[in-house]
Amino acid sequence: MEFSKLITRRHSVRKYLFDKVEPEKRNAILEAGRIAPTAANLQPVKVLVVEEETNLAKLGKSANIYGAPLAFIICADHNTAWERPFDGKKTTDIDASIVTDHMMIQAEELGLGSVWICYFKPDILKTEFSIPDNLEVINILAVGYSDETKTPEKIRKGIEHFAFFEHL
Repeated sequence: MEFSKLITRRHSVRKYLFDKVEPEKRNAILEAGRIAPTAANLQPVKVLVVEEETNLAKLGKSANIYGAPLAFIICADHNTAWERPFDGKKTTDIDASIVTDHMMIQAEELGLGSVWICYFKPDILKTEFSIPDNLEVINILAVGYSDETKTPEKIRKGIEHFAFFEHL
């Protein structure tokens, strides 16, 4: 599919069928994240794959994944992320967001719905999944076959509110 059509079609799905995501599709999504660019190619992102019922229930203690049969907990390693020397800004959230975006678009191309989740309780995730202190949970990507009957209309501001030429 043409990229512009793919990204126009993609939307946040908050209702999923019970059907499991096939391993080859799950692996293709992971591969899209693996090859995503990161600052200085340090690749500080770690992805925890959650698809077993017991672990989906544990994830549900921290976040609403809307019944998705597959979720990726996207973490970034503070010990390996690039740091801007001028102000100490670490690229953990940026790198993890690029990885998540690649995975989300790959899911769409494979006919799967997804929703990017930032509303979660990090302390519960860290405890339930034994996530080490050097890893920060950045977001969760819930994935599955959409059970929504209608694609919501995306309302976006015009380009004049987004792009500014030569000055803001």
